[in-house]
Amino acid sequence: MSPQPQAAVGAPLSRVDGRLKVTGKAKYAAEHDIDGVVHAVVVDSSIGRGRVTGIDIRAALAQDGVLKVISHLNAPKLAYRENRSSNNPSGERLHVFQEDKILFHGQPVAVVVATTLEAAQHAASLVQVRYDAEKPSTDLTKASAHDPVTYARGDTDRALQSVAVRLEMTYRAVRNHHNPMEPHATVARWDGGKLTVWDKTQWVVGTQTELAAVFGVGQDSVRVISPFVGGGFGSGLRAWPHVTVTAVAAREVGRPVKLVLSRRQLYFGTGFRPAYEYAVRLGSDRRGRLTAMVHDIRAETSTYEDFQESILAAGQMLYSMPNVSQAYRTVPLDVNTPLYMRGPGYATASYVIESAMDELAHELGVDPIELRRRNEPADDESNGLPFSTRRLRECYSTGAREFGWHRRDPKPRSTREGDWLLGTGMAAGVYDTLRNAAEAHVRLDADGTAVVEAATSDMGPGTYTSMTQVAADALGLSMRNVTFRLGDSLMPPTPPHGGSMTMASVGSAVQDGCDKLRQQAIKLAVEDEESPLYGVAPADVVVRGGRLHVKDSPARGETYQRLLSRNDRPHLETAGAFAPPSGPERFSMYAYGATFAEVAVDARLGLVRVRRVLGVYDAGRIISPKLADSQALGGMVGGIGTALLEHTVTDHRDGRIVNANLADYLIPVNADVPDLRAIYLDGDDREADPIGVKGLGEVVHVGVAPAIANAVFHATGRRIRELPITAETLL
Repeated sequence: MSPQPQAAVGAPLSRVDGRLKVTGKAKYAAEHDIDGVVHAVVVDSSIGRGRVTGIDIRAALAQDGVLKVISHLNAPKLAYRENRSSNNPSGERLHVFQEDKILFHGQPVAVVVATTLEAAQHAASLVQVRYDAEKPSTDLTKASAHDPVTYARGDTDRALQSVAVRLEMTYRAVRNHHNPMEPHATVARWDGGKLTVWDKTQWVVGTQTELAAVFGVGQDSVRVISPFVGGGFGSGLRAWPHVTVTAVAAREVGRPVKLVLSRRQLYFGTGFRPAYEYAVRLGSDRRGRLTAMVHDIRAETSTYEDFQESILAAGQMLYSMPNVSQAYRTVPLDVNTPLYMRGPGYATASYVIESAMDELAHELGVDPIELRRRNEPADDESNGLPFSTRRLRECYSTGAREFGWHRRDPKPRSTREGDWLLGTGMAAGVYDTLRNAAEAHVRLDADGTAVVEAATSDMGPGTYTSMTQVAADALGLSMRNVTFRLGDSLMPPTPPHGGSMTMASVGSAVQDGCDKLRQQAIKLAVEDEESPLYGVAPADVVVRGGRLHVKDSPARGETYQRLLSRNDRPHLETAGAFAPPSGPERFSMYAYGATFAEVAVDARLGLVRVRRVLGVYDAGRIISPKLADSQALGGMVGGIGTALLEHTVTDHRDGRIVNANLADYLIPVNADVPDLRAIYLDGDDREADPIGVKGLGEVVHVGVAPAIANAVFHATGRRIRELPITAETLL
């Protein structure tokens, strides 16, 4: 089969949904206009642990427009069947309104339903809840941990006894919250035994599966719709309690119900990146060849679920060393359950490992890039597999050249500009190349336009656009003649929209479906005696601009429209699918990056300002450079927040989050965002998937915080081992 011309893939095209978004026509979860909708407001627990001993709803019910107040005292008993989906692997969850036990501050204890939002908000403030309160356990440093998950190769204890250079450090990363622009919201409507939900979710199939399990109905009795998501960063990867609350309320009042979490409620109504305490012991020879590294990790989780993320992988494969041991302990606390947040696991591990590598480079007097080059592995030492691609050396070289690394004086505190101390730092980044089974439906209509559907999401990376690019090239159509639809559980199933797996998984399914449909059309043409392509070998036919023609004889051909019209075919359609190969993996597959940062630190005030960030990435084939830049620059901005600003603060007396708002929880604003630049190495990883991509959205975040932390050390000579780095810690 002749390769299709590639006109859309690789081109820096604007978003196909951009006009809808800037004109306000894109409908997000809370904006769907459902006839007869009423409003719900959750009443949150004001204690962090204990039991509800009474709920007085009389004042609330007396308000005009209030329809019902629901709590564990009058809520229906729910099925809560086990749901071992990939976003809930343990099958455990919070059983909403099923008992009087309080597990964390802010837990839903009641919901008020009223005809207007204002009435529901006021009535919710009038609900009086009595508690038998206990002191919650919310301090990671003082609580007991679960048994560890461990990994080991070699003998680290023996190796560390005889190394030439040995370092021991403990790093701490505080809790971070996702804080997407769009708050989480759900609209639920029952039609008999059928439930339809309009939800902010990164996985319509996962939410559908969860609701079916909670209500004890078949999955075909639940439909989830989510055409637009206003940012997620991982917060929408599971159905949170408010989704169940909305569906319960809708069934109880017999009307559609809308529930929108407040900005404050996002801090305990959805998940977060957990806090970590991460101790490292490492040893090397005098030339910097790593001999051993010990990782001792503690991370917070809730008491009712054991949340774990991929914190161990980077320490096993990023650098070559014969001796590695790891112990990963989760610490159950009286908090709500954490969840994946951009670069989950790898971002935290990278902060620790890349900071430790910088400390070792300083101890040895070796350039940080050279130290990393000396410890590049030939293959994945955690499993013995060859890398599908691994071009970190090229990332280092390209980044060093473009950043001007050769101008760097390695001595800390050596460069000043008035009161500002200037420093540069770098860090490597890695993220797993995830992919999962996905399906797509493709239809080509007789007018020469195509519709492609898959139940995936678009929380900002540009799924609508990138899938349209893949489909347009595979079908030989212009972008304007292809429509990609997503965000409905009635569409073909796809994996979660997270973990950088969407392009590899859904994109490969779209490619497969469009290839099959194009081949259908070619077969129809070469077997049609009235076609100018009659008798041509199918492998010699390509499609460009909606016209099928012989590859080496463009004049010989015809359009899709003419072919379908002559054959009385209103459309052609087919299904596409992708699944990773069964059996053990033959390659170790990761995306890689090298991040370079320059900072200025006020010598008197301790203020840190990032001046520029450069990222160089080995991420396979880049479908859309414009969308890739959007991902990379956004990841850098998030990394600036992680390094210098973001910090969820808990009052350990009662478990209350003190700064549950965007005035006190700091995230980068325009003034914090400096000169950002991304470079992508030309690549094509066909071992990973049929379209050669490796995923970009996670790895662009992973190395940013350690690069900034290392730059702060270079500027000041002070090593801060806790994120975020604040003026107080530098003074």
